[in-house]
Amino acid sequence: MSKKTKTELFLELAQPNKNGVSRWVSVSEFVGDYYELKFGNGASWARKEGTLAKSYVIEFDKTITPGNRIDRVRLNGLKNDKSSQHISADIKKYIKSQRCVVLGTSNPEVDHKNGMKNEARVMENIEQRLSDFQPLSKAANDAKRQFCKECIRTKTRFDAKRLGYPMSYYQGKASHNCEVDACVGCYWYDPLEFKRHLKQK
Repeated sequence: MSKKTKTELFLELAQPNKNGVSRWVSVSEFVGDYYELKFGNGASWARKEGTLAKSYVIEFDKTITPGNRIDRVRLNGLKNDKSSQHISADIKKYIKSQRCVVLGTSNPEVDHKNGMKNEARVMENIEQRLSDFQPLSKAANDAKRQFCKECIRTKTRFDAKRLGYPMSYYQGKASHNCEVDACVGCYWYDPLEFKRHLKQK
């Protein structure tokens, strides 16, 4: 039997779905049959010029342990015209013509409302909806990314009371299985929807 390549080993371990999206795989799982996946200097087999990166969008999480060490790896889509992180041109054009929903500034970035990007439907251009995205300034989007990382690390959602609001979420609780659930209810998922619920309350 021929020896499996590192790409084959990781795919076996990560088990991506038909859309090329996998679970987060901790580097602590690189043991036994998967010991060869252990990182040396840099991302080795997961580098952007590697075989795996030619077919899949690879994401790294470095938020769990101090320093710049890679803690987890996941696949987040196929690199082809149908399934990827790309946002359809029509949606992008419309969102960029709007103002940031947090700061009200112009020339916003196009933000995936679901910061975990774990919904296969949204990752396919033909299935994307305008309601899946929102305009955020670079400053607001950078802040959201940081809070999403904290959510992944702590499994606790951002509490909007930190911004002075009288409620934490408009749906759900603090404990959050971010690898399975979308982010509905969090302030950063949809600030405008959050404020609408605030008025109702």
